[in-house]
Amino acid sequence: MKSIRKAVFPAAGMGTRFLPATKANPKEMLPIVDKPLIQYAAEEAVAAGIDTLIFIIGRNKRAIADHFDKAYELEAELEAQHKDKLLKITRDILPPHVNCIYIRQSDALGLGHAVLCAEPAVGNEPFAVILADDLVKNDGPNCMEQMVGIYNEYHGSVIGTQTIPREDSSKYGMVAGPDLAPRISQVDNIIEKPLPAEAPSDQAVVGRYILTPRIFDKLRTTGRGAGGEIQLTDGIAALLKEEKVYAYSFEGRRYDCGSKLGYLEATVEYALCHDELKADFCKYLKSLKVCD
Repeated sequence: MKSIRKAVFPAAGMGTRFLPATKANPKEMLPIVDKPLIQYAAEEAVAAGIDTLIFIIGRNKRAIADHFDKAYELEAELEAQHKDKLLKITRDILPPHVNCIYIRQSDALGLGHAVLCAEPAVGNEPFAVILADDLVKNDGPNCMEQMVGIYNEYHGSVIGTQTIPREDSSKYGMVAGPDLAPRISQVDNIIEKPLPAEAPSDQAVVGRYILTPRIFDKLRTTGRGAGGEIQLTDGIAALLKEEKVYAYSFEGRRYDCGSKLGYLEATVEYALCHDELKADFCKYLKSLKVCD
């Protein structure tokens, strides 16, 4: 069985919910305290044993490649000023054994199309998909580490899920199927953004996947679905007719950083855990007394 060595990061979206901040800057580069969202996602992948990061980018996304590239002038300036701590932070964004690949998604045709764009770099291997604006915080193994463990045990595609109120089902892909173990089920139904009355369960798909390479064949023949886009959910629906697909309700706190409220929640809660900031920031919040 092949191990999970590659992760795809779809990052070609327009980020319209954060305009004008995302007019010239990718939403994946929005910072949570002192790291951009895309770095948290990359660190999660690396901690799970992944060594090839495949970024699917669009126009105005050069900042992502620049962030993970070596910054010679900045490093030289920090070294000259003996700012060793900042120099180390700048140099250690990714370990030296990790490779980055950048692929241009010329047409914004949806998540399924973005994943299909990664096929030349992925090849005939199972791979992870991580959406950077779904930030997951864990005290133990991170979300992708947990999912790699499930893949190694069940030898099939794994979808990260969480329980949501059914009235929110129209915002998510929804899955259903028989339970196999605590937090693990076999998917026999997946629907993209159903109305609450049509939702098959309360288990929503969030931005973590491990997929077999067979998904590429399915995405090539998947027509445009919800929103006129090629939906990854529809490709997975076709895949599960031929292969077993598993849903894993991961452990951890997920922040929807594609929404302004979720982004603010993540910023506050990460700041309250930040070694340099937590004491002063907590004191500041207590001093505000702006909400009952």
